Amino acid sequence: MTTTTHLQEVGAKHVTKGLGRVAGDAVMVRGKGSWVEFEDGRRLLDFTTGIGVTNLGHCHPKVSKAAADQCLNLVHCQCSVAYHEPYLKLIEKLLPIMPDPSLDSFFFWNSGSEAVEGALKMARIYTGRKAIITMQGGYHGRTFGAMALTRSKTIFSEGSGPLMPSVFVASFPFWHQLSLPPSASEEEVIQKALYQLDLLFSQQINPQEVAAIVIEPVLGEGGYVPAPPAYLRSLREICDKHGIVLILDEVQSGFGRTGKYFASEHSGVRPDILVIAKGIANGFPLSAIVSRTDITDKLKPGIMGGTYAGNAVACAAAIACADVMKEERVLENVQQRSHELIGSLNQLRSRADVGPYILDVRGLGLMIGVEFASPSPISVYDPNTLAGAPKSLASRVAKRCLEKGVLILTTSIYEVVRFIPPLNISAEEMAKGIEIFTQAVEEVVKEG
Repeated sequence: MTTTTHLQEVGAKHVTKGLGRVAGDAVMVRGKGSWVEFEDGRRLLDFTTGIGVTNLGHCHPKVSKAAADQCLNLVHCQCSVAYHEPYLKLIEKLLPIMPDPSLDSFFFWNSGSEAVEGALKMARIYTGRKAIITMQGGYHGRTFGAMALTRSKTIFSEGSGPLMPSVFVASFPFWHQLSLPPSASEEEVIQKALYQLDLLFSQQINPQEVAAIVIEPVLGEGGYVPAPPAYLRSLREICDKHGIVLILDEVQSGFGRTGKYFASEHSGVRPDILVIAKGIANGFPLSAIVSRTDITDKLKPGIMGGTYAGNAVACAAAIACADVMKEERVLENVQQRSHELIGSLNQLRSRADVGPYILDVRGLGLMIGVEFASPSPISVYDPNTLAGAPKSLASRVAKRCLEKGVLILTTSIYEVVRFIPPLNISAEEMAKGIEIFTQAVEEVVKEG
């Protein structure tokens, strides 16, 4: 019989019911590298990394030391009062790794949602236009501007309307959302998505009224779906043609998650505004809006700001993160571990006993999704329904992994499990995680 601890009682009584937790009422007490420990003594392999935040593992010694040292020097310098040293040094570290040299103007904030809001503000001021186009399945946050762009699940904005107006939704090039089979060619998926965008421009909003198109190069909450490079290049051409600002939200896909510093590097597409957060400081709250100076030169002093924006401790941690990425050759590790993970998942998909229930293995680097079949889809018109598939495969597999010692998450309205392990995870830890995931799939499929 499990005994409820004092802290769990505090949580049950006083933590808002608006939060959901994968581990239920368990209390995490420490983390080191790829592992986390709970109050009840359990030690789990973490394939969530705080939803893509602790990219260098928990409590990386160099990052934690940089933050601790900064705490003894200067904790806070409000950005509207003065420059502080870590803020400026961080810019020096980030400039060389930007996906395009035109991205040379930085504003640091606290969260991804705030950075998205600021990017929208910049785009509207720069263009003098109001309309924003977002993507079906996209996730950009839970604050009101960001929430208006979020189209991955209705729960994120349920009961909160009316939301920010002048937001229009375009089709993301994802076979399942376009009512296609997983075997659909990339060309067909792109053509259908671009056709829907043309319809949007003809039926809903004139492109000359659009301030920005906002897109994640890899859908996060929408199912871990990479946008085909050819589609992103088409978006770039459309934005250039109509004077629209292209905003790439790399909050989750940035800082090495996809095997390159930024997912946009896989396509070579230049954003006008880049939004980054999560892995930038390995757990310390920090985000950034990076743009061209000709865009930010239109901003009057005082338009941007925030009490904790670009906090000195978080910036110091981010500087250390940038150093560790190079010194420990993290991108090379991502590519090696990605090869192992994708190879193992495709091998699982090829098996006669479980393969029929795996619709897709997709992603880049260590941002990988596995989509399972469902006997009860969200729509009776879904052509990918599989009558004989076990129900709720993704959530059941994730729960079984938790029981066996791996923290892992589901995502999207579909049956998708997502892999977000540390970027510096070892080969042995990756093998262990794959073994447990494989066992979980085998057991849940056998149970039916």
